[in-house]
Amino acid sequence: EATLDLAERRRIRSAIRELQRQELEQDEETLASKRFRPERSSHRQDDKENWPQSRRLEEEQQAALAALSEQLESITSVEELTKLLRAAGEYEERKLIRAAIRKLRAEEIE
Repeated sequence: EATLDLAERRRIRSAIRELQRQELEQDEETLASKRFRPERSSHRQDDKENWPQSRRLEEEQQAALAALSEQLESITSVEELTKLLRAAGEYEERKLIRAAIRKLRAEEIE
């Protein structure tokens, strides 16, 4: 409500500012606690549900990489390996092929 006393107006304004400052501090504390909150348990539950499938896919990929590694041992041409490298889609496959190419080139140099 309206008041004509200037001192009372100052007290009211300072009280309003103090309330606003306290409210901002509370909001900052709330945000900080949300920022560093640990993961929710539902996310971990999703991981548990998908774990057998991802584990199976990982095992299949490892088996495929082992087979590719054996195949690379039998190839003695850098050109063939380069063709395989261009056709490979997975990073791990390309990594193995590049290692085989380096190995062949090192043997040629020796």
